[in-house]
Amino acid sequence: MASASVAAAPLMLTSCQSSLAGKRLTILHTNDMHSQIEPFEEGRYKGLGGMAARASAVDKIRSVESNVLLLDVGDVFQGTPYFNMFGGELELKLMSRMGYDATTVGNHEFDNGLDGLSNAMQFADFPYLNANYDFSKNIISGKTQPYKVFDKEGIKVGVFGLGIELEGLVNPQMYGNTIYQDPIAVAKEMVQELKAQKCDLIICLSHLGYEFRYGESPQPSDKILAQQVSEIDVILGGHTHTFLDEPLLLTNSEGFTTTINQVGWAGINLGRIDVEFTAKGKGAVAHNPIPMLRSV
Repeated sequence: MASASVAAAPLMLTSCQSSLAGKRLTILHTNDMHSQIEPFEEGRYKGLGGMAARASAVDKIRSVESNVLLLDVGDVFQGTPYFNMFGGELELKLMSRMGYDATTVGNHEFDNGLDGLSNAMQFADFPYLNANYDFSKNIISGKTQPYKVFDKEGIKVGVFGLGIELEGLVNPQMYGNTIYQDPIAVAKEMVQELKAQKCDLIICLSHLGYEFRYGESPQPSDKILAQQVSEIDVILGGHTHTFLDEPLLLTNSEGFTTTINQVGWAGINLGRIDVEFTAKGKGAVAHNPIPMLRSV
């Protein structure tokens, strides 16, 4: 594995509890794995990807950093024969062994229908976070939660998930009576809820896409989310398979800066953001994507 370097990005400084000064949280993240259990055997990504390399990289970072969150942003399913054979069971078992803390629901999670998703979920030892899909009238009811608050050595981290509009993207028979709700409005509600719970850091697992359009019409996306919803500290993105060399720091009209990151697809890269707490506030130190090479 190539060594990771720190990107020369400015810190996003916001206030935090003085008691947290000197603490650091390491956020590791993936998106759009698409059942890539093994490295690519040929083509432009030959030797990259695969679960074994990622597990080794995560273990190495955990051996150095005591405060780690490992998060996924959906579309774990679909893309190799492993999904066709095992329906997502293998992917979720391996992620569980790796110690993932949470994932969200991508559009490809519906590829075997609601029954297929429900059956696969039993193999995940971590929660599915989604706040804007209403599953209350189908078999997924009670198997997701809108958010989770993690306590990492006294740092309260609120994590919530958002999913993309399914109509026109997914066969309606696959998602049934799942109801899509406006992710911008829901995100505002989530921020208020997590602030009320006195979270020190708010993270969104967004399967909306970095930038996304239907024809000429821009759709809710990570960038629009950051522009319209303040106080989301970090947006971890998926869906558009966007390879960012370093995270985007987006400051909206209210003066709030959100860190947005996405690391391609198929487990080719592992994303890393360190959040450091000082007497002046909290700041995100952005790392370059960590390539997942077979030799890890």
